[in-house]
Amino acid sequence: MKKTNKQIITKCKKIKILATDVDGVLTDGGMYYSEAGETLKKFNTRDGMAVEILSSIGIETIFITRENSKIVKKRAKKVKAIESYIGILNKEKKLKDICKKYKLESYEIAYVGDDINDLEIIKKVGFSCCPLNAMDIIKENVDYISTKNGGEGVFREIADMIYFNKQKKSK
Repeated sequence: MKKTNKQIITKCKKIKILATDVDGVLTDGGMYYSEAGETLKKFNTRDGMAVEILSSIGIETIFITRENSKIVKKRAKKVKAIESYIGILNKEKKLKDICKKYKLESYEIAYVGDDINDLEIIKKVGFSCCPLNAMDIIKENVDYISTKNGGEGVFREIADMIYFNKQKKSK
């Protein structure tokens, strides 16, 4: 379902919110445990800067994850994402809530996901993306497959794509 460059540019120009899964997109998907039993996650600093870059042109970021993680809440707050929804089993239902809350249509939202629980929301947004190492079923259903694996700057790559395509003059 991969789109042409022209189709991607058209989709990017309409985006007002970039929503993303966390584990496997913003992180490498690993769960690290300290000796004290703390769960740790590694985030990519460049992905954090991407939130700021998008915000500078009026595009906000939302985290949506199945995990019930305080770490995700802290990361979202640090990078100034406008929302972080944790413990979400039905992401496509949350999409409806987001559209209503922010007075948007689903085609104005981009989503980055990597696993089966992202499939339905991927089918409903305006621009869908995934990491290079996403599950095959996800790769078969997105508009764009990143050149990077999860946790290696996927979000930044997609944010830059949206940012630069929004800046291009329409012909």
